Order: sequence, then C-alpha cells, then structure tokens
Amino acid sequence: MDSIFTKIINREIPAHIIAENEHYIAFLDVFPLAKGHTLVVPKQQTDYIFDLDDTLLAGLHLFSKKIAKAIEKSIQCKRIGIAVIGLEVPHTHIHLVPINEVHDIDFSKPKLKLSEEEFQQIANEIQANLT
Repeated sequence: MDSIFTKIINREIPAHIIAENEHYIAFLDVFPLAKGHTLVVPKQQTDYIFDLDDTLLAGLHLFSKKIAKAIEKSIQCKRIGIAVIGLEVPHTHIHLVPINEVHDIDFSKPKLKLSEEEFQQIANEIQANLT
C-alpha cells in the first residue's frame, strides 16, 4: 500500500515541494514544529531507514544537507536539527527543523498552524536559497 509520501511523490496529494531529483524529494511538513520544518524522503518507499541500501542512505543525507543549508539561509535559527523517528509513516524520512534550543525539536509540542500563503512563502524562500 502506498504511503502518504508516495502519494505526494506521485502528485496524488498536494505538497509544498522544496526540491527533488531522481531519488529524493523534500517538502514542507504540514504539521511543523517551526517555520521551515521540512521532510526529506527517498522516492523508493522503504519503511525503515536502515533497510535502505548504502548508496541510497548516503545520498539521502547528502540531499538533506543541501536542503538544510537552504533552510538556514531562509529561516533565522542557530541550527537545523535533524530527526529520524520512523514510527508515524511507514516510509523513511528525515525531519529538518530550524532550532534555537534543544527543546525546539520536541515532537510532543503543539504544531504550528500556518496559512496556505505562509507555507507558500516559506517554500519560495527556501527554494530561492538552494545552490
């Protein structure tokens, strides 16, 4: 069964896509911990990150680095926190979250509620900072 991320990849569900290539896609989390919270996903649906082959796993991290650098240029923060939890959606994904304090990446915190316009503005800013 296709995950929600596969449906985004296949354009069956809309998303604010930041970037993609043949193997990976990055899009804004619809339930963000912070403005700019982005998910980076391999296009190959694999439930558990450590079940990815070595090349795909390494590429996922390199693609995430590119996205994180663009987020840093777009959103004022000290760092881009990274988290892989792997329980909520059966499709490997990395969370990139702009943070200033360690508790900023606490997934039990209430999520932001952003308008469609805010999501689009954030996506545009991050895309403009991709190098």
